[in-house]
Amino acid sequence: MQQSTTQTLPQKGLSGFSLKYLAMAFMVLDHIQYFFAYTGKVPLFFSMAGRMAAPLFLFCIIEGFTHTRDRKKYFMRIYLLSVLMGAVQFSFYNIGHFLVRADGFFPQNQMLASFSILLVILQGFDWCARKKWGRGLAAILIPAFFPFIVTALMMFFPNPVFNFSLSLLAFTLLPVHSFIIDGGTATLIFGTVLYLFRKNKKAQAAAFVVTCLIWDIARLLLMIPNLGLTDFFTVAYEWMEVFAVIPMLCYNGMRGEGSKRFFYWFYPVHVYVLYALSCALYFLWK
Repeated sequence: MQQSTTQTLPQKGLSGFSLKYLAMAFMVLDHIQYFFAYTGKVPLFFSMAGRMAAPLFLFCIIEGFTHTRDRKKYFMRIYLLSVLMGAVQFSFYNIGHFLVRADGFFPQNQMLASFSILLVILQGFDWCARKKWGRGLAAILIPAFFPFIVTALMMFFPNPVFNFSLSLLAFTLLPVHSFIIDGGTATLIFGTVLYLFRKNKKAQAAAFVVTCLIWDIARLLLMIPNLGLTDFFTVAYEWMEVFAVIPMLCYNGMRGEGSKRFFYWFYPVHVYVLYALSCALYFLWK
């Protein structure tokens, strides 16, 4: 009797792990430009290509959240690493000045914190879909409006010790999306769009492109009316993240093969290794 080869046939398109490896490559290019831009030797193309990293990781987060068997465990992996990186960034701001590069630069990479907040909001949408309106709306609205609460507390209680403690919490245990430079509010918006349209790949891609263009171009034009067309290819090229829809559309729905722990640890490790190298090179360069 001939055995079926269905399980061993290669799948067309890109698996989830393939998308993660691709996103990781774009991220490394982006961070090389980020940490070593002061040399003037790193092509701007590295950063342009790097615009696709965050949307691809975001897409994979949506898929992971949708298909994982244990959402609490999935959330905690990302959250605990985000707390660690948030504590490091808070230290740079407040107590680790001796670790800051001589030109005042230090890493502000908190994408995992953005993902943590997003996962809470996505769980809220899931609860609402199951008519658990109380906890669902709370999970959506509290993280979304939390920046206003923190800002109000800082304004009405201008005690230095209180504000220091509140800032520490905002960078670690209770991340505030408006405080996050690496992702932040945009991550919540884009992630929500990807999640709500996840059942139709073409609609998902179209919604993502439209949302990105509104956020990255229309929003900038309203804020800075004198921006010219060429500026969007030199200094305001964040919109190039729309090209991430190309590999997204190639996703074959399969998990693929790889180590999920590798991705969790690669992000913080490569950030601090590149930063240390940039500090050493800056000392020699200058």
